[in-house]
Amino acid sequence: MARACRELAAAGLVIGTAGNVSVRAGDLVAVTATGARFGDMTAGEVTVVNLAGDVVAGDLAPTSELLLHLGIYHRYGSAAIVHTHPPAGTALACVLDELPVIHYQLLTLGGPIRVAPYATFGTPELAAAVADALDDRLGALMANHGAITRGGRLDQAVELSLTLEWVCELYRRAATIGRPRVLDERARAAALAAYAQRRYGHPHPAR
Repeated sequence: MARACRELAAAGLVIGTAGNVSVRAGDLVAVTATGARFGDMTAGEVTVVNLAGDVVAGDLAPTSELLLHLGIYHRYGSAAIVHTHPPAGTALACVLDELPVIHYQLLTLGGPIRVAPYATFGTPELAAAVADALDDRLGALMANHGAITRGGRLDQAVELSLTLEWVCELYRRAATIGRPRVLDERARAAALAAYAQRRYGHPHPAR
């Protein structure tokens, strides 16, 4: 987890302490501690809680966004969550209600990315709004706040976070030139079929 946090900071998705990461293992959740800096995160800055939010291991208090992580784990079968404050994603979350599919790579997150309504950080209202936005999606934007991804493994959640920010930056650049074209349902279906047929994004032997 500490290594993943440092990777996210190096990629520019997090500045200082703005973000949090967690991994679930059964009834326990390892989560970054409040006030921990991503750029030099260490294993000692990871706290373990149960699904009720009680600290069971670690010397530091868990992130103020603990309700956000636990709410997603309670609703979905995810194993890892990454919450960041990326520049492009956060900027779009200040102006869009939904990030449309302008590039097929966004399909790896499930399709158009919803923007969860704004609510104060650390509140049940924010946790509920973000959980709703993640329905049938592996990522969401948080209005005037940031971005979040979930996955079956920590490395997957990190990769999806990087992908989401890449598409957000792509949208931002395209919008300065003109109105970005959006892939329609037919184009999306064809891309998904190509993903499956060619095992796109996964190493495999040559035929």
